[in-house]
Amino acid sequence: MHKGPVTRRRFLKTGTSTALLAPALISSHVLAAAQSRSGANDRIRVGLIGTGHRARALLKDSPPGLQYVALADCDLRQIAGCRKWVRETCPEKLSETCSQYQDYRQMLGTEKLDAVVVVTTAHARALLCLHAMQAGLDVYAEKPIALTIAEGQYLVRAEQKYGCVFQTGTQQRSIPINNFGSELVKNGAIGRVHTVICPNFLGPELRPDLSAEPTPAEMNWDLWCNQTALIPYSSRLHPGQGKWGRFRDYDGGGMSWGVSGWATHAFDQVQRALGTDDTPPVEIWPESEGPNCPVTLRYPSGTLLKLALPKGKGPALGAIFIGEKGKIEINRNRVASNPPELVVGAPVPEDRSEMASVAGRHLQNWADCMRIRNKPVAHASIGHRVHVMCCLVNICRELQRRLKWDPVREEFVGDDQANALRSRARRKGYELPSAV
Repeated sequence: MHKGPVTRRRFLKTGTSTALLAPALISSHVLAAAQSRSGANDRIRVGLIGTGHRARALLKDSPPGLQYVALADCDLRQIAGCRKWVRETCPEKLSETCSQYQDYRQMLGTEKLDAVVVVTTAHARALLCLHAMQAGLDVYAEKPIALTIAEGQYLVRAEQKYGCVFQTGTQQRSIPINNFGSELVKNGAIGRVHTVICPNFLGPELRPDLSAEPTPAEMNWDLWCNQTALIPYSSRLHPGQGKWGRFRDYDGGGMSWGVSGWATHAFDQVQRALGTDDTPPVEIWPESEGPNCPVTLRYPSGTLLKLALPKGKGPALGAIFIGEKGKIEINRNRVASNPPELVVGAPVPEDRSEMASVAGRHLQNWADCMRIRNKPVAHASIGHRVHVMCCLVNICRELQRRLKWDPVREEFVGDDQANALRSRARRKGYELPSAV
C-alpha cells in the first residue's frame, strides 16, 4: 500500500483497493478552502453522497450558506430522481453546474469541495466519512455514524487527527424546546434522576436468502455492498427507503422503531439531558429472554436506563426522566412534566409534529462551526458514544447475559466473546485505513 500523500490524479487512477485504503488526500485547493471559510457571507461548497429520501429532506432543510455543487450515488437512478425532485421542490439548493458521480471517490478527487453530507447506508457510512476527512473535508453524517464500535473509534480519531468539523445527524440537539427540557433535567429540576424509561426498540434481523435479480445497468452493486459480502443484487435491499436497515449485515436495527433508528435519537436525548456526553452506561443486562427482550443499562452514577415501553407508547424519540422531585418527558418538539409548572416558559416549537425533520438548525450549527473552526453540538465523539449504546443493546441481546463496559478502554470487562463483536471482518478492498 502506498504510504505517501495521495494526489487527486493518483486517487482517480488507482484501483479500488488502493483508493479505499489511501491514507491521505489533502490537495492544495482543499487547504486553501479551509483557510478561507471564516467569511460570514462565504458559501460552503458541499458534495452530497447518497441521494435518496433522507438526502432530499436534508437538501430542503439546508441553510443558504451551503452550496451543493456535486452529487454522488452508486445508483444513478437515485441521482436522476433527486435532481427531478429538487427542480420541482427547491431548485435553489443545487448549483446550476452541479456535477454527478457514481463513485464518491472520483468526486473527492475531482471537485473543489469544503465539505460533504453523507446520507448512505449505515454499512458504508464510516469508510466514506473517513475518506472525506482524509481529503481535508468537513463532514455531516447521518446517524448512526457507523456500523460497529470499531468504526466509530476510527471516526473519533480521524476527527482529531485531521481537524475536521464533524456533525452527527442527531438533530434534536439543535431544537430549542428539546434543549430546554434537557437543561431542566441536567440542572436538577426534578432532583437526582434515578430512572430513565425509553421504548423497547427493536434490534436487527438476520438477512434471509434473497432471490437473485439482474443488476440494474445504472447500479454499481459492488460499491453498494461495500464491506459486506458481495451477494447477488436484490430489490429487497435497494432501492427503497430503509429496506436494508432491518438486516444485521447493513445496520443495527435501522427501521423507524429500531435500535439504530429512532433509538439513536432517544439515546442522544438521554445523554444530553443527563449530562453524560463523555460516557455511555457501564453495565447492561437483559430483563427476559428473546431477541428483542427489554434491557436495562446502568450509568456510573447509578441511574438506570430501561428499555421497557411497548411500541406506540410513550416518547418514540425521547425518554421519561424520573427523579426524586418529579418527572420530565422529552420527545421531539415536546416536553411535559409532573409537576406541570416545571415546563412553564418552554420555547414554542416551530413544528409540533413528532416526525418533523427539523434538521435546518442542525445544519446551520455545522455551517457556523465550519466558518470559525469550532466543534458542533453533535461532534464525532458524541455521535460515537450514542452509537456505542446501540451496540451495547444489540450485543447484550445476542449473548443474553449481563455485560460490563469500560468506557475509557472501550471494551467489555473480562468477556472475549463480547469484545469480538465490537468489530467485523471486512471484504477485501473495503478495509479501514491503517493510518488513522
